[in-house]
Amino acid sequence: MEEHVQNPAEARQRAEFLRAELERHNRLYYVEARPEISDREFDRLLRELQDLEAAHPDLATPDSPTQRVGGAPLAGFRQVKHAVPMMSLDNTYSVEEMREFDARIRKALGVESVDYVLEPKVDGVSISLRYENGVLATAATRGDGKTGDDVTANARTIRAIPLRIPTAAPVFEVRGEVYLGKAAFAKLNAERERAGEETFANPRNATAGSLKQLDPKVVAARPLAAVLYATGELVGAEFETQAEVLRALKKLGFPTAKLWWECRGIDEVIARAEELQRREGELEYEMDGAVVKVNRLALWRQLGATAKAPRFAMAYKYSHEQAQTPLKAITLQVGRTGVLTPVAELEPVDLAGSTIARATLHNEDEIRRKDIRVGDTVIIEKAGEVIPAVVSVVAEKRPPGAVPFDLSAHAGGKCPACGGGIVRDPEAAAWRCENLDCAAQIRGRIEHFVSRKAMNIDGFGEAIVAALTAETKVAETKDDGLFGAKTAEKILPPLVRDVADLYTLTPADVELRRPNRAADAKKAEMKLATKLCAALAASRDNELWRLLHGLGIPNVGEGLARTLAQELGSLDALMAADEEALAKVRDVGAIVARSVREFFANERNRAVVEKLRRAGVRFDRVEKVAAGANRDGYFFGKRVVLTGTLEQFTREQAQEELRKRGATVAGTVGKTTHVVVAGADAGSKLDKARALGIPVLSEAEFLAKLAE
Repeated sequence: MEEHVQNPAEARQRAEFLRAELERHNRLYYVEARPEISDREFDRLLRELQDLEAAHPDLATPDSPTQRVGGAPLAGFRQVKHAVPMMSLDNTYSVEEMREFDARIRKALGVESVDYVLEPKVDGVSISLRYENGVLATAATRGDGKTGDDVTANARTIRAIPLRIPTAAPVFEVRGEVYLGKAAFAKLNAERERAGEETFANPRNATAGSLKQLDPKVVAARPLAAVLYATGELVGAEFETQAEVLRALKKLGFPTAKLWWECRGIDEVIARAEELQRREGELEYEMDGAVVKVNRLALWRQLGATAKAPRFAMAYKYSHEQAQTPLKAITLQVGRTGVLTPVAELEPVDLAGSTIARATLHNEDEIRRKDIRVGDTVIIEKAGEVIPAVVSVVAEKRPPGAVPFDLSAHAGGKCPACGGGIVRDPEAAAWRCENLDCAAQIRGRIEHFVSRKAMNIDGFGEAIVAALTAETKVAETKDDGLFGAKTAEKILPPLVRDVADLYTLTPADVELRRPNRAADAKKAEMKLATKLCAALAASRDNELWRLLHGLGIPNVGEGLARTLAQELGSLDALMAADEEALAKVRDVGAIVARSVREFFANERNRAVVEKLRRAGVRFDRVEKVAAGANRDGYFFGKRVVLTGTLEQFTREQAQEELRKRGATVAGTVGKTTHVVVAGADAGSKLDKARALGIPVLSEAEFLAKLAE
């Protein structure tokens, strides 16, 4: 609520203004397809009105924008009453509010953890498709949520929407979004510009303008597409989970989201939301966030809905901050899988509290779609903790002579790291270095292997990994006793070519290649080198999931690595399992199963595994966390929340210690919380714990309890 609203009269006047303004913007957005403000600004106005009505309940009216979905049926179309209302979602731009959403869900259900599904929030026009005995009978827009426009004739022109589906169900309603793809939108606007017609502001406007055409021939000429992700009325069909719905829709021939995940708990939801944002360039449509839904459909009925939105789902919108700056150059980075990623080298600019000099360009297709050229002034965007990205070009500032970007020509047809050949990988929309011995790929694989969420080997920063995986020029000072001290340079060959080579390193090897080592340093000291080798030796006894994650198996992240370790019990069992058996493992599925089989069918990968075996790396250490914990320990069975900064542990290390002792680590403080561990600079969680009378441990007390 605005600070200047002090008394009931001012509150009423402000509420009336907000209601009128929101209704005006609703019509501009949903009916006329020419919005004047951003989604975030609209959400801010709506949140202000919600706060006003909460503070002054007498101001709430049945026709308030807070009580309805929004939008009005378009004149000129027959009206369709939805058998199941098409509700909008509550949304947030805050990770903390996502955690509060999870806390409300768990409290309402009386459970410790909830499984979710996370999907992209497609920036399109909502549609409901009704199939009767497998044949498309009606297509309708959302309208006001209860009644929409019959756009069946227009929907039939959209090739992505099947006219018939293989089901015997008398009624099968499917819901999703109609959209205009990024490339199709650019082409449509170019055609309109050539024809002297007004161009569309964005793909959603173009989609809305297409669907409301009374002539289906006009719609057919525009390459609309669709993503389907939910069901409406069902007769003769039922599902248990949202994940099952998505898989069934794809099997029935509907286009579904390329990127979606089943998530175990809110921490994985947040991690996947960040991953989705990083991978936005892989999608052919615009998105403005992620949608989080409770996975089990039976719980949807239990959780219910408000007058406007369901309680079982939430839209997490990405908060974008932008700035303009010149693009000085485009460089190419080579990742551990060999993919060449273009990076924008920028004139440094302040953005979201930090100075930005580099930004991701995703891939060559994205550069061509946005027509980004060296020398352009570009708009960069930063969202949350994700690396900045170039989102568009300021066309009027383009310098003369700027030429379109061609990655292969830019690289001279060679890998910039090793000089090997590069090939186009159409499936990944990327160019890839074919040389598996490429130093950049080796370096990437090693950095991943030693990283905190894989083998967690302390001390191996980028500089030391680079020194171990490439030729290193070193200077040594020698005194022969006759002619005095002399410094000579020599080239040392790379010592590490795969992750198993790490375990052959000696302190002397590391010391000689250590970055910034003085030419006259005494080998006898070798403190850092000895520490690194000790950390390597200790990692031989790591849990199996860390090894699986560290190997870099495609499509196997930390969560699936934990699952595979628990279910299979050893690396040998995993390598011996066939694709069918792997696909039956919880959360795995056919795609991951195929990735695992292909990885271990590769002779090069199997050779690395055997080298790890000879190096003494454990293949069978599976930690049954709660089962192996001391049931009389202080943390066993407790729900623990960590807040603030700990000196002795990273957040992940502290969580791991608690899980080993049978605790459940939670992200929010509530009545079910047993204890809070508070480090330095603890904030609202500590305040809430004190208000609820929940025991709070300092870091010293936490260490003492761990040691008991």
